[in-house]
Amino acid sequence: VDGHDQSIRVFTTRPDTLFGATYMVLSPEHPLVEAITVADKQDDVKTYQEAASRKSDLDRTELNLDKTGVFTGAYAINPVNGLKIPIWISDYVLVSYGTGAIMAVPAHDTRDFEFATTFGLPVACIIRPDAEEAAAKGVDPQDVLEGKACWTGDGALIHSSNDSGLDLNGLPVTQSKQAATDWLAARGLGERKVNYKLRDWLFSRQRYWGEPFPVVYYGDGTIDILDESELPLLLPEVEDFTPSGSGESPLAKAEDWLNYTNPRDGRRGRRETHTMPQWAGSCWYYLRYIDPTNAKAPWDTDLEKYWMPVDLYVGGAEHAVLHLLYARFWHKVLYDLGLVSTREPFQKLVNQGMILGLSYRNSRKILVPNDKVEQRGDQFFHKDTGEELEQFPAKMSKSLKNVVNPDDIIRDYGADSFRLYEMFMGPLEAVKPWNTQGVEGLQRFLQRTWKMIVGPDGQLSDSITEAAMSREQARVLHQTIKKVTEDLETLGFNTAISQLMICLNEFSKANERNRQAMETFVLLLAPLAPHIAEELWQRLGHDGTLAYETWPAYDEDCLKVDEIEIMVQLNGKPRAKMMIPAEADQSAMQALTLANPKIQELLDGLEVKRVIAVPGRLVNVVAQ
Repeated sequence: VDGHDQSIRVFTTRPDTLFGATYMVLSPEHPLVEAITVADKQDDVKTYQEAASRKSDLDRTELNLDKTGVFTGAYAINPVNGLKIPIWISDYVLVSYGTGAIMAVPAHDTRDFEFATTFGLPVACIIRPDAEEAAAKGVDPQDVLEGKACWTGDGALIHSSNDSGLDLNGLPVTQSKQAATDWLAARGLGERKVNYKLRDWLFSRQRYWGEPFPVVYYGDGTIDILDESELPLLLPEVEDFTPSGSGESPLAKAEDWLNYTNPRDGRRGRRETHTMPQWAGSCWYYLRYIDPTNAKAPWDTDLEKYWMPVDLYVGGAEHAVLHLLYARFWHKVLYDLGLVSTREPFQKLVNQGMILGLSYRNSRKILVPNDKVEQRGDQFFHKDTGEELEQFPAKMSKSLKNVVNPDDIIRDYGADSFRLYEMFMGPLEAVKPWNTQGVEGLQRFLQRTWKMIVGPDGQLSDSITEAAMSREQARVLHQTIKKVTEDLETLGFNTAISQLMICLNEFSKANERNRQAMETFVLLLAPLAPHIAEELWQRLGHDGTLAYETWPAYDEDCLKVDEIEIMVQLNGKPRAKMMIPAEADQSAMQALTLANPKIQELLDGLEVKRVIAVPGRLVNVVAQ
């Protein structure tokens, strides 16, 4: 630290990027923060530390959408080039991981880039992106070199040498890591070290509910577990659930249950008063689902071999960190004991995105509860202070009063509208902001669907007949079958709903609608909006549920189109559109373009030099 006798230790997997470190970040709890913070920054730093202390690690890392921080006023000396770089504190750095401090390389770390962009800090590129990889990822290497984009892929080192024998220029990432580590170690500036991301698993709770531990403590200091014949150990029936007052769990007051006599040797002891955290069962529930009525064993081994592993696991970020981790721990123990046949419990994980609520913050980025906000036109103000506020999407929380109650949405719009909107908001994995007006749009879609099939009297509409579909209707219907089928397989619910909307538009404008087409549409809609689909299925004359119907299949021949629209360019500039046969090849496209009256008018007085045709897309006429 510049001007101090303090040094900041950093754990990094990327010593090769030291030349790109343009600032440092300490966790708000780092022990050096108080010592190095300059006088005029101390109030800001303390305020930020207090705010960070009220957040969980999950809020500060996986769910941290907006980077916040405070400059300490102090600077650190970069060991490879001697440059002074500012030291900040930010809650996205945890004191429990590594050393609670990072060297920030914004050009090559996404979180650091977001932080640097937010606070206008320097971005120094020291890895020239691999051209092929950059093209595949849609990244412009020039933007990376100019500090306008972050690059986390491979490439060759640049701007990475000093006068003390360290020259990484031209080396690939793997070799530069080795060279940088050797140079730092030789000068006592660093050492190789393995850092394990492990935390204690707190598995006991001081409360009444939750699974009790089958453990007994005897007067002679020995500890034992219950015999299998005494299991399961059930919680006692109690009337008082309040704490015992002695620091023990409420179970300590249940004397009859607490005091234990060993039926085999008569020894007396006390049961464990802590309980498991009530989700011990959820660590292996997927196995019990295989054989839920078995009274002799947790599951039948033949059934376990048939059903396991689980094909698909869907959960939020907190599940990936906690429940998924715990379930894998338990499963691996069960595998080592020979009780399950698979090493892993789940084959595929999909993390669903979080739904954000509308929130508000003031100019100091401090969050304001929604009940303290009033809207004036398109602007938002604090009811008490009158300060103008910024509206932005943030994690729903009771404290911010931005929680959307599903019961209210279902009451006002219906369960199907609610389901559809959640799926239509965007890709399943994406974080998405909630907007109640969007539910209204999906409700209108369902209302139009109802009117397409059901008449004003509540019975099947007179427009539903046995009339044949037009070629375009058949094409759109089979296109919808194909699209919805594929999207459901890949969990692309939002695009499946979009295709159903296209199909609805096509059939709604017809005076007569083919009954079979309507039945197919309802079957496609059913997984997404099951309640209205069952009602429509009944209106279409079916007594039973649609759940057991065969899923529709599409006909490739019906997907073909007779004509397509292409763009016609004149000297590279779009000038017109025209319809051509879908199967037209290059020569046919060229001939049709030059024969088109509108194109002839555009070419009047010009000499055609060349006609370039891209099948199915466009024609470019080069003329003077």
